[in-house]
Amino acid sequence: MTAAQEELIPGLQPEQFPRHIAIIMDGNGRWARRRRLPRVQGHRAGAESVRTVTEECVRLGLDQLTLYGFSAENWSRPRRETDYLMRLYRQYLAQERRTILENNVRFRMIGRLDELPSPVRKEAEKTTSISQRNTGLVLCLAINYGARAEIVDAARRVAAAAAAGKLHPQDLTEERFAALLYTDGMPDPDLLIRTAGEMRLSNFLLWQVSYAELYVTPVLWPDFRVPDLWEAVREYARRERRFGGLEGR
Repeated sequence: MTAAQEELIPGLQPEQFPRHIAIIMDGNGRWARRRRLPRVQGHRAGAESVRTVTEECVRLGLDQLTLYGFSAENWSRPRRETDYLMRLYRQYLAQERRTILENNVRFRMIGRLDELPSPVRKEAEKTTSISQRNTGLVLCLAINYGARAEIVDAARRVAAAAAAGKLHPQDLTEERFAALLYTDGMPDPDLLIRTAGEMRLSNFLLWQVSYAELYVTPVLWPDFRVPDLWEAVREYARRERRFGGLEGR
């Protein structure tokens, strides 16, 4: 390992990094309100943080970054705002495609994707397809996502398989159930970051973050930059992950 590799984050070794970071990107609306701007301007500013954080995770050599972009509950927001967000996702998927390819990023999207507007689905499918052979960071966007809905969808598949005689209840394991979730084939997050200071999971990856380290920062998502990401990783490195075991073992 070269000296340059050892200094990806000053004071930390790469083996201390989380391999998979998940982020609840919160605070776009408050960021805009504090500046007396329309809420949609907060979402546009938040897209800059997505680009910055993704590029830094590529530089750090992480395996996966999962971003909570739009929850199933967000449809209850004003129609003008949700329409703007869908246009923003469509633009992002098209405009960032070249950057995704240049950075060897593999793109995935999870959620009830069949309920998304057709133009968004088409852009997502195109970006997923053209990046599937990339071998670097997996960038996963959770759009129209809800963890309870994800678990219910998986339970329905279990019930259907059992009704068809393809699965006996005693044969159901955590591993087999996890393979029916939207995140099949993905590692569980090591670190879950929430911006804007809120102390809740907001129905995000409830199954997958069972043993993730949680880090909450008061920084609003549009202001979240590389130093803020580094601080979260440093805090992660200071913790001892025991997975239910005893300290020091």
